[in-house]
Amino acid sequence: MTPVQLNQLISEGEGLTVEFKKCTDGLNNSVFETVCSFSNRYGGYILLGVDDDGTVAGVNRNAVPAMKKNFVNMLNNPQKISPTLFLTLDEIEVDGKLVLYAYIPASSQVELCSGKVYDRTEDADIDITKSTDMVANLYMRKSASYTEREVFPYITEKELRLDLMPRVRQMALSHYPKHPWENMSDMEILKSAGLYERDWRTNEEGFNLAAVLLFGRDDVIRSCAPGYVTDAILRKENLDRYDDRLMVETNLIESYDLLMEFIAKHTLDRFFLIEDRRVSVRTWIAREIVSNSLVHREYSSPFPAKIIIERGRLYAENWNKARQHGRIDPDRFTPYPKNPLLAHFFVNIGRADKLGSGVRNLYYYTKLYSGGEPELIEGDVFKTIVPLDLSPTVVSDKVSDKSKMGDKVSDKTTNTEDAFLKTLLPYFEEHEWIDISTACDMAQKPLSTTRRYLKKLVDFGIMETSGGNRNRRYRLAERENK
Repeated sequence: MTPVQLNQLISEGEGLTVEFKKCTDGLNNSVFETVCSFSNRYGGYILLGVDDDGTVAGVNRNAVPAMKKNFVNMLNNPQKISPTLFLTLDEIEVDGKLVLYAYIPASSQVELCSGKVYDRTEDADIDITKSTDMVANLYMRKSASYTEREVFPYITEKELRLDLMPRVRQMALSHYPKHPWENMSDMEILKSAGLYERDWRTNEEGFNLAAVLLFGRDDVIRSCAPGYVTDAILRKENLDRYDDRLMVETNLIESYDLLMEFIAKHTLDRFFLIEDRRVSVRTWIAREIVSNSLVHREYSSPFPAKIIIERGRLYAENWNKARQHGRIDPDRFTPYPKNPLLAHFFVNIGRADKLGSGVRNLYYYTKLYSGGEPELIEGDVFKTIVPLDLSPTVVSDKVSDKSKMGDKVSDKTTNTEDAFLKTLLPYFEEHEWIDISTACDMAQKPLSTTRRYLKKLVDFGIMETSGGNRNRRYRLAERENK
């Protein structure tokens, strides 16, 4: 959120999706009641440090660390908020004053605060706990909107891969060192994450589809979600069919690993210094693509999700319950969770960021990676297109030692061959060997042209090869073996 966007929210006043809280020195219970009511209705923004009349009072800067910690701890305490939520407070400066804010997404389940059910009406949080009809209507609205909440009463713990739970705990603790899952039993974690619930329409109790997708055995997943599959395809040389293919039909935790490995296998890795840390930009882009494909798709449809690596782009598509149509503008869109339980679980284990940040991350890292911008197009089929071509600016920024090449590599090479070799230098800064497919991507040349240039460079003694035709690799001849 920018200061301009914040001022726009404040100028429109409190309402169904905006709430002001003064909270100068700390949080009060009404903050969590609003979190509960927003989760149960349409979601919304909570602004801390703003009076009811819209005056920006600001929060005490010295109190900010404790307020942030308390916010996270309370939302992960099932005695306070159930099912638990993983949200954070962000900071923004307005006219020299500090405001804390949080976007609360709509939940696919009914949220409780201290054992009470709150709903949002106009600008008020209403306790509807004692209104049987209103609570029943809320449960019906939630269960009808989200496929992930379908309850399968005959599935027991025997049908789940609970051998994954130690790994899940470790991932959660790595992401958040004092995560409450550390001391919970397997069943307590599943209930805390909203994966075991009661269907108030039928009074059936059991694991829901989200639990099956995250932890189910492969045969159980096929039975409960017959259309579930993620089709990963490499199509660079054989454009009519494919060069490599992976059909992923296992649980979402292991599916994430398989799809990340597939993208890593067939795309270039590029590293940048970000906040004094060496970051793999490719990994961040792949993370957003894979998380979105697994978490934000509509699982009731037989339409298979696809992740396709082509020459020049990474393309993904999945069936979707559209809230809008057309290209998403990262500065103007309102995030809306398609499967809040799955999204919340992925945030807890560090495989996704809070709602809305994924789009901004994808724009940021794509510009670093290729100099271009991604396209995110929402419709019945959600499409994500990330350019992989390296712009001249990006390539030149990565070539840190052109001087060793001289004006000309060799008396025998042409300027065209010199230019071709220089486009490969960024790759050789991180790798010893390059294959022909990667060289095609780096140089943006047809396969036949790339082969011809590489052969000439080998003939001139500038590069050397290893392996047969299908597995041939190339490296700079002067590079020392490690």
